[in-house]
Amino acid sequence: MSERECVLKVRNLSVSFHTISGSVNAVRGVDLDLYKGETVAIVGESGSGKSVTVKAIMGIMSSNQVINSGSIEFHYKRGEEPVEVDLLTLTPKKMRNHICGKRIAMVFQDPMTSLNPTLTIGTQLTEGMIHHYHKTKKEAHDRAIELLKLVGINNAEEFMKSYPHQLSGGMRQRVVIAIALSCDPELLICDEPTTALDVTIQAKILELIQNLQKKLGISVIYITHDLGVVAKVADYVNVMYAGKIVESGTVDDIFYDPRHPYTWGLLSSMPDVDTTEKRLYTIPGTPPNLINEIRGDAFAPRNRYALKIDFRKEPPVFKINDHHRVRSWLAHPAAPKVEIPESLKERIGKMLKEAN
Repeated sequence: MSERECVLKVRNLSVSFHTISGSVNAVRGVDLDLYKGETVAIVGESGSGKSVTVKAIMGIMSSNQVINSGSIEFHYKRGEEPVEVDLLTLTPKKMRNHICGKRIAMVFQDPMTSLNPTLTIGTQLTEGMIHHYHKTKKEAHDRAIELLKLVGINNAEEFMKSYPHQLSGGMRQRVVIAIALSCDPELLICDEPTTALDVTIQAKILELIQNLQKKLGISVIYITHDLGVVAKVADYVNVMYAGKIVESGTVDDIFYDPRHPYTWGLLSSMPDVDTTEKRLYTIPGTPPNLINEIRGDAFAPRNRYALKIDFRKEPPVFKINDHHRVRSWLAHPAAPKVEIPESLKERIGKMLKEAN
């Protein structure tokens, strides 16, 4: 097997927001690795810091946002020459001119807010190519037609004259993906790309992104709270809670051998067609207020398996194997042995059976 080529390395990323009530520590020391051609998913409840993390990678910052610490190393090629840059050291202008759209592109969850309602699809598809690569209008137009065909839109010539409001949600999302791919990025970030779409269109969009990834060899980061999506698309999964990654591993590690009680809760709350339960499982309690200082494990107040140390000291990262890590005191060799819930054990058995 050839050596994996690193595209993105995030280390100790910490982001906070200044508010009237105090400083909200939205991201609290995130580490993340992404390799060429691979897909990494970041999962967790709303407010866990998923979108803030990827927006920091894109350089999308609000006026009250502060990067407290960390580095975001991005590896790409300028011609044949390899380049390595810490994105946090670049000015907003450099990010806009050299990175965003050109080398890292993003697909947002609502295509209607990503597209300009006053411009035709053709204008929006070609402007990035004209700006970044100084293509002529004719060259950009021809490339736009190719891209629309690539994302499954056949009457592309006619389509170029349409406005966003004239298209269905699924078609708008295809256009957004075509725009994201227009400058041949090395990295595609998808922030809940199928949330606003119905289930059949969701499946088509996911399949489309996977096919494009294989064809173009790009790396993908998925942000989602839907573990069903993760199972379909991801190679590696990072489970995020209260601004930290609490468990990371391959998709098999997370689905078939989860070690963090929060991951158990997420997997247990997935809808299941065969379930005999009358109600869907929900994780008790609510996420912590990140304005307050967190002592110990942030998940401890909601964790029925919490140990005394969880309320006093934050757990370090424990290595399960070469690709599986967990931030939980239950993984400590001296911790009492805790079995995963019986209902989840059954569900994992069922998933394994289906996978085989």
